[in-house]
Amino acid sequence: MCKDLSGQASLTGDPQEEVKPKAMSTPAEGTGGDFADPFDFGGGICNPNGAADPGLIYDMEKNDYSNYLCSLGYSYDRVYNVTTYYSDKKDSTSSAGIVCPKVVPSRLDMNLPSISIPNLKDSVTIKRTVTNLGNVNSIYKLVVKPPRNVAIKVTPDVLKFNAKRKKISFKVKITSTYKRSGKFTFGSLAWSDGKHFVRIPIAVRKQVDE
Repeated sequence: MCKDLSGQASLTGDPQEEVKPKAMSTPAEGTGGDFADPFDFGGGICNPNGAADPGLIYDMEKNDYSNYLCSLGYSYDRVYNVTTYYSDKKDSTSSAGIVCPKVVPSRLDMNLPSISIPNLKDSVTIKRTVTNLGNVNSIYKLVVKPPRNVAIKVTPDVLKFNAKRKKISFKVKITSTYKRSGKFTFGSLAWSDGKHFVRIPIAVRKQVDE
């Protein structure tokens, strides 16, 4: 039995009575279970100091939300009507709705600080954009830990920022090396300049049509 649990168990019951080994193990029963994965604990514990100096961020703009809404399969008219705002106040202006592009964007390209592929067939390429909030001339190098049975190629693998280049987009090609459907496997993609370590989780599940 775990030392921490056994120490706690020894405090259970009447201190004047002898505690039998079976009784000491009782508090530990039923506490076991499956190991937690990134879906359980998310991106990790919040780091206030790190948040004050993140180095890079995955910024979200109005266009990201618009493209995501357009990617959900609704008709163009419905998206436009739902997102059109009509003001009843004389001192306010109405707002035109979202006009979806002719080429429907992929919801996988929403600029989230994470990558999740729930039904990977063979390979898929997605895009992310990072914004530099640190040193103007920062250089970030790639650090990848691919999920099991998954190959990852990132282009470019070095990000060089300057005064005019504060945002850089990169592509991530994710390829399954597994031939059958399986459970989610997890990895990570990070950028490091030696001071900052900007990491996002990756979750991939192989899906094979039966």
